[in-house]
Order: sequence, then C-alpha cells, then structure tokens
Amino acid sequence: MTKITAAITAVGKYLPEYALTNKELETMVDTNDEWITSRTGIKERRILKGDGLGTSFMAIKAAEDLLQKSNTNPEDIEMVIVATATPDLPVASTAAYTASKIGAVNAFSYDLQAACSSFLYGMSTAARYIESGRYKKVLLIGADKMSSIIDYTDRATCIIFGDGAGAVLFEPNNDGLGLQDEYLRSDGIGREFLKIEAGGSILPPSEETVKNKQHFVHQEGKTVFKFAVSNMADVSEKMLTRNNLTKEDIQWLVPHQANKRIIEATANRVGLEDEKVMMNIHKYGNTTSATLPLLLADYEKELKKGDNLIFAAFGGGFTWGSIYLKWAYNS
Repeated sequence: MTKITAAITAVGKYLPEYALTNKELETMVDTNDEWITSRTGIKERRILKGDGLGTSFMAIKAAEDLLQKSNTNPEDIEMVIVATATPDLPVASTAAYTASKIGAVNAFSYDLQAACSSFLYGMSTAARYIESGRYKKVLLIGADKMSSIIDYTDRATCIIFGDGAGAVLFEPNNDGLGLQDEYLRSDGIGREFLKIEAGGSILPPSEETVKNKQHFVHQEGKTVFKFAVSNMADVSEKMLTRNNLTKEDIQWLVPHQANKRIIEATANRVGLEDEKVMMNIHKYGNTTSATLPLLLADYEKELKKGDNLIFAAFGGGFTWGSIYLKWAYNS
C-alpha cells in the first residue's frame, strides 16, 4: 500500500490596505528609518483599520482567496485550523467562526496558539490528519492582528509587528510529495522574555492592568534575539543533516519573518545563497502566525513541483522548529 503524505495543494493570502511606514513611525516614537531598517530589515507593515474587524476578518479573506484560486468547494473541506496569537475573542473559537463564514459547513475547527511558531505547529497537525487517511482536505490559516496587542508608544515592539493572513490547503499525496520530516521544540523558560502579562488566568483584566499597559506585548529584545538566532539555525541544520540533504538539494528556505538578521544567520548556517531565501519582512514586518503562508503566497509562482523547502520558525513560549516539505505542484 502506497504511503499517504500530506501535500500543500493551494495557497491564499490577505493583507490590509493601510501601510504603516517607518517614516510615519518617526512621528510616533523616538526612532528613524535608518535605525529600523538596519536592525530589522523592515520598511513598512500592514495595519487592519476599521471598527469591529479582528483576526477572523483577515482569515476569512485569505481562505476565500485560496478557495477562489483553486476552485475548491468549501463544503468539501473537513477541517479548519486557525493558527493565531490574537483570536477574536477569548473562549469562542476564531476557527469555528471562520469556517462558518466561508461556507465550510462540514468542517470541524479549532484555534492553535504557539506564538510565532503557530503556523509551523499547524502544518504538523494538519499533516497528521491527512496521513491518517481519515481526512482529505484540511485548511490551515495563519492570521494575526498584532496591532491589537501592540503599544504604539513602545519603540521596542511597535516597529516590528504587522497584520496579515495566509492560508494553505493540505491534501493526500501518493507520489512522496508534501511533508517529509519535522523537528519541533519548546522551552517554558521563554515566557519570562516574551509575553502579555495581563488578561489571562494569573492576572485577569482590571482597571490597574489597563492603566499599567499590561495587555500589550512585552519583549526583552536582546534575549529573544539570541535564542531565536541559535535555535532557528540549529533546527534548520538538523533538518538537513538527518535527511542527508546538502545545500545544493534545497531550493528554498522559508524562514519566519521576525528580523532580517535572524533570517540571514539561519541561511548562513545551512550555507544557502540569498536567492534561495524567501523574504518579505521589508513589506509586512512580523505578522506572527501569518509569516510562513504569506511567504508561500508571495513566492508561489516561483515554486516548482518537487522543490525541497525547509521551514523554520521561532516564537514566544519559547516555541521553535523546522519542517522539510516537498512542493507538490507547478503554479
């Protein structure tokens, strides 16, 4: 019996229209374009504007883009995962709402939260459902409205993050294409260095927590940077080693878009040239759960059937990992 693998067969994306540039940020906090660009590689980031618009708005748009491009009937989708760090609401599932709005009436759905590694972990989860043989179409969406949890008077974080969403469809493959291997890690030490202090069960919302700005992202940049550089590079190298791959075997590195210097350090560790590294951080900043699918959407026309892709991500928690995937179609 031929082994079933889980292949990505379609992609979609959504980005808000409004672009927050470095020049505009200069009027908001003590920073400048040269400082931001040299340290992060970011020139602008998209921001979702509009009353009542949350993460689900972008997730729905990205899913609809995928469905339209691939001519997929939403009623054929059996499962929807929304990878996100910024769900619309506590308790109520963003994925369930998204599935209902796109017409995926036969799907069960849930959210997956692992900070910037959410989509990577979601790839592993979606693949397991496909490989089991029980499900044929799993829609994985990465979406985050980071502007909803960023303090725009904090120059350490407001220069980094943006809003956006990307989606991929996983389907069975009998030709050995799709997800080949994964190495996923986590370490609870990380929650001291990248977190939102209030709003959870330890410190519920109060007048004081709002006044103290404890509902915004807090990041100890130097520590997070150090962990991200070493761990993203380590897992990427490990993925090549344990699959007997050389840099010549790899067509694309698909790295989480947190910081250009982290991306370059990861690429250098595995010896990949710039032209083999997907990058759009200059346009979108760090969209957290959306970075990996947005890269696939932006580079889709350059991807060829059989291409070897190495995914790598690092996020709060800490969470990190790498996935080796063979691309399944020519655009």
